[in-house]
This record gives sequence, C-alpha cells and structure tokens, in this order.
Amino acid sequence: MTLSRIELADWRAVHSWASLTQVCRFQTWGPNTEEQTRAFVTTAVEAWAHSPQQRFAFAARFEDDVVGMGELHVRSRGQRQGEITYAVHPRVWGQGVGTAIGKELFARGFEDLGLHRIYATCDPRNLGSARVLGKLGMTLEGRHRHTALIRDGWRDSEMFSILEDEWREKDGPDADE
Repeated sequence: MTLSRIELADWRAVHSWASLTQVCRFQTWGPNTEEQTRAFVTTAVEAWAHSPQQRFAFAARFEDDVVGMGELHVRSRGQRQGEITYAVHPRVWGQGVGTAIGKELFARGFEDLGLHRIYATCDPRNLGSARVLGKLGMTLEGRHRHTALIRDGWRDSEMFSILEDEWREKDGPDADE
C-alpha cells in the first residue's frame, strides 16, 4: 500500500466507499451522492495548491486500486499541531490498511512538516477505528461530549494523540537503531 496525492480521477474509487452507509455511519457526511464525492475530491485536490498548505489529502493505493484515503490537516503551524483522518473501503477492513495510512501520515507530519503533536478523533462506538488509533501508538486523552450532530443524534468524540518523541521511539526513522 502506498500513499500518493489524491487526483481528480480518483473520485469514482472514493465514491465506492463514500456512498456506503457502514463507512459514514459515525461521520457528519454521507452517504454521498456522486456530486458530493466529486466536490469533495475536487476540494481535496485543490488544497495542494494553497499556500501555506494546511490540508494534505492522499489516496491509499494497492497496485492500481484506490482502497482508502488519508488526510493530514495542519491545525496550528505555530503550535506544530496536526490532525489525521482516514477512510478505508470495507472490502479491506481488518487488513491493516488504516494502520498503514496512519503510519504514513505520521511520517509526513513529523518528518516533513516538523509537527510536535498529531491527534485524531473517533466516535466511541467506532471500535475498529479506536483499535487502529491504538495500534498506531496514540494515547487516548479522553472524551469530548456532543461534538457532532450526525444522523442518529449527537456524537461524542474520543480524542487520541501521539507526540513527536513517542512516534520517533516507536516508528520513527531511528526506531530500529
């Protein structure tokens, strides 16, 4: 699995999971129409041209197949803080794709952008996503109550984070030395 910049041509692959109820169950978006997915991918592609760039959207590719995507959002350059998000096609759930996306996003955030802290949130009911964040070495910091109104009511968000030195010890460029 590799991460590369998302491209306009990826919209159909993204739509193959963004249109599925089980993928967006815990999200404020979706299930997407084709127009919504095209607009999302267009905005993600255009973000690469912004300066300073705050949003880095990647397609997760296995051979020629887009099986997921990940994004790194710089939330504060001054405080060196970023947030990761990801989505994976259900046909590859449980195969390590989400974990691989997270590891790549960490490398880009800590190595390329010099971030100090990267965080992620997930609905407490989304046990699969919480497992991925744990496998990535992120620390559960706590629960924020009623952070998003989704289809079945108000959603809480569990906050996870990893610090630069924690990542370097676990998976960073010098971890094996």
